[in-house]
Amino acid sequence: MAESTSVKSRFISIREWIDENKLRTVGSLWASGVIGSLAYNWSQPGKTSVKIIHARLHAQALTLAALAGAAVFEYYDHKSEGKSTDRYSKVSSCGYLLKGLDGL
Repeated sequence: MAESTSVKSRFISIREWIDENKLRTVGSLWASGVIGSLAYNWSQPGKTSVKIIHARLHAQALTLAALAGAAVFEYYDHKSEGKSTDRYSKVSSCGYLLKGLDGL
């Protein structure tokens, strides 16, 4: 039973870190996708330029999937916790900029 709670607390701590560092997580996933795809494509026969292009395309697809996953995570996290709609109140300067654009 204690091992089960340890696994749950570890999962919760990882989830909280991902929640606080979404862009860093997606960027790391992109970098690992490029490196992994380059490693795979390098073992295949073909031109170097084609290998690099394929690695970039694979990493781009992986990044889009990660961004979609982050959006779904954010949606369900927001829906389940009942967060207020004023989540970005810390960024007050953007509010001033947007209010200034209303007059245009």
